Amino acid sequence: MPLPRPRSVFAVAGVAMLLAACRSAPEQPATPAPVRPAWQAVELPVPAGVEGRPLLRDATRCADRWYAVGGLVDGAGETRPAAWTSADGLSWSALPVRPQTFYGRQHVLYAVACRDSRMAALGAKTGGVHGNPRTGSWVWRPGGPVREVPAAFELFGGPRAVSASRLAAGPGGWLIAGARTGGAAVWTSPDAGGFEVREGVAELAGDARGRTAAYDAVARGSGWLVVGSLLPAGGTALTPLAWSSADGRSWRRAALPADGGGAAQRVVLRDGAPIAVGPVRDGFAVWRAPSGGPDGWRRVGGFGAAGPGVSSVTGLVAAGGRLVAVTGDGADRRVWMSGDGGVSWRPVIVPTSVPARGDAALAVAAGGGGLVAVADDGKTSRAWWAALPGVDE
Repeated sequence: MPLPRPRSVFAVAGVAMLLAACRSAPEQPATPAPVRPAWQAVELPVPAGVEGRPLLRDATRCADRWYAVGGLVDGAGETRPAAWTSADGLSWSALPVRPQTFYGRQHVLYAVACRDSRMAALGAKTGGVHGNPRTGSWVWRPGGPVREVPAAFELFGGPRAVSASRLAAGPGGWLIAGARTGGAAVWTSPDAGGFEVREGVAELAGDARGRTAAYDAVARGSGWLVVGSLLPAGGTALTPLAWSSADGRSWRRAALPADGGGAAQRVVLRDGAPIAVGPVRDGFAVWRAPSGGPDGWRRVGGFGAAGPGVSSVTGLVAAGGRLVAVTGDGADRRVWMSGDGGVSWRPVIVPTSVPARGDAALAVAAGGGGLVAVADDGKTSRAWWAALPGVDE
């Protein structure tokens, strides 16, 4: 009797393996239906006597008032700082701006925070021999201008400069999260009228375990919670970290669980519990710490998928029981919403597409039952307001 040809054996085995795989493959979850807020376009006016189009970069809300920051750019590409405010999210007015330095007059404000009726911002302009960002801080009090805070060049710049990423405010004052060449660093101030850098601090800065970086911060009572990453010594993949401090001077470190690496890039409080979001190998991860300290972090959810480039989380706000995150996947920036503390997420439809490029931005702010989005696609800036939707809308 002739033996079967080998290819027949392989064909039968292949069919059997395919059938087994079909029976054992988990059912893929359906793509969640998007949230569709009833967006209303709003206008952020150009200040009188000034030429240029707005460059919108960030927004926030507190004490029943909205703030948006960015800059203006004229036809020659020259920039200047700008800020706006609104009582209802629909009708906006430009705030007077008072720069103090050569680079301050060219700043674009890229991060904003507020506390009670006060607002502060970070601004930067690329310049100098090495083309590095010339970073500074700004402060606003009701009735006055948005004022640049003069500072020594090496407070944010100089040979140890890396980044000044985000600004937070709380009962303990104001804090900037970022990095110096020695690793994660913070800048603290009681009133945003002048900051003191704290670098090389034990547990916060890099050490024999690797190099650290801080990306965001949130006030926790009179203290602080900061999130970031560690690049282990001799390693190539980041791991997410969180730090807590009662006074901004001494810090405790905790690692966040992330198989395959990742980074915690944004953090907020929801019902008193810290929630952090950041990119991981397969998309975006969500971590929660029930106690508010540096310990007890666990991964509670995830969303999105890895994109064609470097993924990032550029915004995270909490309001009305919802979390709203802004992400970039290397190609586009997107908005997501969660109503269950970060366990599950749905995409949020925004009125325009925004590329994930350095000359573009997408930011959201929430509060008082409303949601504000500001966007710049590299050519035009726009802003919208919507009633904060439920996750079932």
